[in-house]
Amino acid sequence: MENINKLFIKNMVCYRCKIVVGRIMKMNNIETNHIELGEVELTNPIDEQQLNLIKNELEEVGFELIDNKRSKLIEQVKTLIIQLIHQENSELKVNLSDYLSEKTNLDYKYISNLFSEMEGQTIEKYFIHQKIEKVKELMVYDELSLSEIAFQLNYSSVAHLSAQFKKITGLTPSVFKQLNKHNRKSIDKI
Repeated sequence: MENINKLFIKNMVCYRCKIVVGRIMKMNNIETNHIELGEVELTNPIDEQQLNLIKNELEEVGFELIDNKRSKLIEQVKTLIIQLIHQENSELKVNLSDYLSEKTNLDYKYISNLFSEMEGQTIEKYFIHQKIEKVKELMVYDELSLSEIAFQLNYSSVAHLSAQFKKITGLTPSVFKQLNKHNRKSIDKI
């Protein structure tokens, strides 16, 4: 029987997710060194019995333990993109392929092919969808102009942002803003 000291968790994409996972660990008397998006480092290894208990509790709240290397890599890529867009805006000026290669220590072509195979969409498409969700969020907050949003998310122009927004949502940014029903998706549904 193998002792486990690190867990990889699918659908763990926001700060609230980290809190929920932390509470599950605490309720089961499992100490953690740190909890990051998609990953929990345990202070002490757990056995298969504890792992199954945690697995069931995580599934009850919409999370899933990942146990193979390919799936772990895909979740790592998604987490890196989510963090890049939703938390590290200033880093958006880097080349995405270089950024992912550097962070995973893997060739981008390998990552890209695996992502497309397992997710049924390209990394670039996933990245664009995440950016559009961030645009929606910023528009709903109504604190920045479309021009400021375009700059913050490293779009070459407002026209480029608007074209991409319309292609993904079917609406122009101005029509989206006028609608009272803001059709935002949760990050893990993209």
